[in-house]
Amino acid sequence: MKKFVVAILLVAMACTSLFAQGSAETAAIVTNAQKPVVFFNRQPSDPVTGVIDMEVMNWNDKTYYVGFDAAGGGAVQGQLIVDFLATADPAVIDRNGDGVIGYVLCIGDVGHNDSKARTQGIREALGTWTGSTDPGVENTQQGSANVGGTTMPVVELDSRAMTGTDGTTWNANAATDAMSNWATRLGDQIDMVISNNDGMAMGCLQASNYPEGVPIFGYDANADAIEAIGAGRLTGTVSQNVDAQATATLQVIRNLLDGLTGDAVVTAGITEPDQYGNKISASVDYVAETKALLAQNTGVNASNWTEYQAGARDAGIKQTDAPEKNVLLTIYNSGDNFLSSSYIPALNYYAPLLNINLTIVQGDGQNESSCLDRFTNLGNFDAYAINMVKTNSGWDYLDKLQY
Repeated sequence: MKKFVVAILLVAMACTSLFAQGSAETAAIVTNAQKPVVFFNRQPSDPVTGVIDMEVMNWNDKTYYVGFDAAGGGAVQGQLIVDFLATADPAVIDRNGDGVIGYVLCIGDVGHNDSKARTQGIREALGTWTGSTDPGVENTQQGSANVGGTTMPVVELDSRAMTGTDGTTWNANAATDAMSNWATRLGDQIDMVISNNDGMAMGCLQASNYPEGVPIFGYDANADAIEAIGAGRLTGTVSQNVDAQATATLQVIRNLLDGLTGDAVVTAGITEPDQYGNKISASVDYVAETKALLAQNTGVNASNWTEYQAGARDAGIKQTDAPEKNVLLTIYNSGDNFLSSSYIPALNYYAPLLNINLTIVQGDGQNESSCLDRFTNLGNFDAYAINMVKTNSGWDYLDKLQY
């Protein structure tokens, strides 16, 4: 009888141990909804008002945005243009001698906060700002600028949202067509060409009738744009510090997966060394109100373009022995010039150093489903980095993480 009782007790103890172990394992399971989510490049926001969607940003305590200082970048681009005009010869830049500086503007996406900020920065700098970032001369006024020591009127001759025939925004081919039309219709009234990004600026230069010698400004500091500045074809651009953005996207994810909390999530490896000794060299600021990490911008022109030539990477980021983690990352458009030629190469360089195994899926830039349909097998990943087609599509992705 005693042996029987002892046997029963041993079985009960073993079952209790197994149950406790199973409970611990169950408690350790992390659901998709509890994993880190980092939006990047396209900030969750209302496409009309530009208001940040804080419901999306507060999805969980591991949700952040990484981008760049859009408003500051718009101001940098505007200042770059103003500085150029201040040293220009009025007799040369005023092509038809009418005493007015006329420019045309390529707008990337009327529903994108970055595009809005750049359009505003340009118009404010040139005095054509009326409070609207919409395309069309009816949304501008006559401004003025110092041109080689002479104050001259400035007018926006035309502006268009560069949308392709397939519905994609920031479209370089649309910019080529628009520039061809402008050159034919406006002729020597055009004294400057300004673009919300380098892709469209380079598209303008592809127009067969692009007016020779007319200054043109872009934004992004893509490799081909930097070389075009060196060759004297592009007048200036703005670096939004793609390496800092790409690294910050990965670093925030790394910090969250390593269990960091509070301020450490947005400082470790970013503004101070992390546990592996890494730290981003460029300036990145954190805006607590919108849970956003923003890289700073710098102007690029003929005087400093060599500093931005391709090949240089942040020496502050080195190989770590961090545990390997799997991250699913979406790109809104496989044809986006900035993301494909600058951002993805930077991600692919820094991810292995942080022992992050990236799976990148790319959309068509038009239909959210082109990304969402590939935002799958979510349980196989430790975190998610999301670049949406539309800035108000955040919940489409988050809803899939609820299951």
